[in-house]
Amino acid sequence: MVKLALEPEWEARFEPNSYGFRPGRSVHDAIEAIFLSIKSKPKYVLDADIEKCFDKISHEKLLTKLNTIPSLRRLIRAWLKAGALEDDVFNQTEQGTPQGGVISPLLANIALHGMEQIVKEKFPVRGGPILIRYADDFLVFHKDLAVINHCKTAIELWLADIDLNLKEEKTRIAHTLLQDEHGNRGFDFLGMHIGQYNVGKTHTGKSNYGKPLGFKTFIRPSKKSQKKQHKAIQNIVRRNRTIEQERLIEQLNPVIRGWSKFHSTVVSKRVFSNMSHKLFQSLRRWANRRHPDKTQTWVNRKYWRLETGRWTFAARKGKPLRLYSETPIIRHVKVKENRSLYDGDWSYWGARLGRYPTLSNRKAMLLRKQKGRCSICKLQFTLGDDMDTDHIIPLHLAGKDIWANVQLLHAHCHVTKTRKDSLLHIND
Repeated sequence: MVKLALEPEWEARFEPNSYGFRPGRSVHDAIEAIFLSIKSKPKYVLDADIEKCFDKISHEKLLTKLNTIPSLRRLIRAWLKAGALEDDVFNQTEQGTPQGGVISPLLANIALHGMEQIVKEKFPVRGGPILIRYADDFLVFHKDLAVINHCKTAIELWLADIDLNLKEEKTRIAHTLLQDEHGNRGFDFLGMHIGQYNVGKTHTGKSNYGKPLGFKTFIRPSKKSQKKQHKAIQNIVRRNRTIEQERLIEQLNPVIRGWSKFHSTVVSKRVFSNMSHKLFQSLRRWANRRHPDKTQTWVNRKYWRLETGRWTFAARKGKPLRLYSETPIIRHVKVKENRSLYDGDWSYWGARLGRYPTLSNRKAMLLRKQKGRCSICKLQFTLGDDMDTDHIIPLHLAGKDIWANVQLLHAHCHVTKTRKDSLLHIND
């Protein structure tokens, strides 16, 4: 209840490039913000991490910044100082926010609110540095290395005021296009690798004015994320050497679907193909181990089926194995900078998320399916519009009340369509 009371106020105040633990915002919004920041010009990047951010935040400075009513202040202070029981040992909490608490992510975001403003105040000119933050991880971009170093110093001083500091071993300065002394370029962030590469005229990226840049920006699943995912798959396969095939598939499919869906908004086609090949190798070893005296042909026929022109790991009953390469690549559209889930714009958030408190589930899902547009006039729904759900083929004309036969229309478009449907019924 306290979180629901505080969150709308702070969501209206939070900085536009803060994406972690905020309703209506996600990792993919942060990644898209990075792409938009560097796509037209190579830049230096400060890749930084705050050391033990959740454990070291000053209680008094956080409560002062929160500036809420006395009753909430006393309650939050009590939560912060309540202590924690870990391994049967009670630990006092004189600083930091409680890990796993419902309100902890909001309090951490409040504590770190203002970091982006500090950078803007230091360099108020157009084309200044851009700071993008996801929880306690953040990036600062600029074409000039000296500016990046100034930003680092300014941020360190600002963090020291709330008893925080940067984690030196995880803080580095890289370049999106130029290689470092180890031959690496770009950086990893939130499971993705972001880098720029020199390319020829036919593959070059272009500026907003259509001018060839000579390089292209690529965001791919990081090698660390790929290794972690492949290890997770191998562990599942090794733990279930004697399990039935359909049970193994039931365990693998959610893991494959989740990872591939997370990386489906970036340049992942080649990575997905490689991951599918590694998966095939693991499953072939799993199958061969079960039947050491059988030929490879016999094993293949037992565990693989030819479906839609390709061999699929599938049992006679149950769903087939899902491959990484089956996941389509769909570009993510970044949330608008100053939008808040609490701003009342049901047309924007319904079309974006497929849900909104003031909309029914059916209308919200239809808004997302139709990308916020009326199916007949193709105009965008706005806050003042009346919306009606309509059966594409009316029920009185043998239409069915199923998802594929329902659409969302402006009220006046619905009236026009109903008249046409009535005329068709009379003529029939």
